[in-house]
Amino acid sequence: MENFFARVGRFWPAGRRDLHWHILPTAAEASALAAPYKGLATPGLHSVPAQGMHCTLLHAIGLSRNHVDTEALLKDVTSYAQTRPPFTLTFDRPAVGTLAVEISGWPGRPFTEIVETLTQTMVRTGAAFTAAPSRYPHMSLAYAADGAEEVDAVALKAALAAIEQPLSETVAVDRLHLVEQWHDGAHITWDPIAEVPLAGVPA
Repeated sequence: MENFFARVGRFWPAGRRDLHWHILPTAAEASALAAPYKGLATPGLHSVPAQGMHCTLLHAIGLSRNHVDTEALLKDVTSYAQTRPPFTLTFDRPAVGTLAVEISGWPGRPFTEIVETLTQTMVRTGAAFTAAPSRYPHMSLAYAADGAEEVDAVALKAALAAIEQPLSETVAVDRLHLVEQWHDGAHITWDPIAEVPLAGVPA
């Protein structure tokens, strides 16, 4: 595997706070998603704690909250969100990728529609940034970090295949989360800025 943090550090250096839009599971949803994979930690992989699980919609590379009118941005996103009904994402068995162990979700259509609209809305702010939209719904269970080249991907896949229980869990998508996010070369952290409820969902 390849060190995730070294790869993203080329355009998102450690410590820099960039705006991200996320779908965030509730505490109960995150615990259910993460529970089957406890004990699978291995040198070179940093597990994501339940409270750190997130499904990224858009990373605004190089853009902090100090360089955009967040009030105007949130007004625009709220107007759109009021037209978008809530939906449910289902996440299934994990896959071992080059940079992370992740679970992919479906359906993709409502997810990508939100991603496209958020990207267009962010561009309309006129702020300088590079858009990194997610192409499909996914959450990382663990990131490859220092020592990633020593990870035995085949052994890891075998360990995941040996989990003999249903691994399908759902996340109710009823709001969009704007956060300011950074990493320290080993873990990802964020400060919440705002939650934007979808149509019919109380604020």
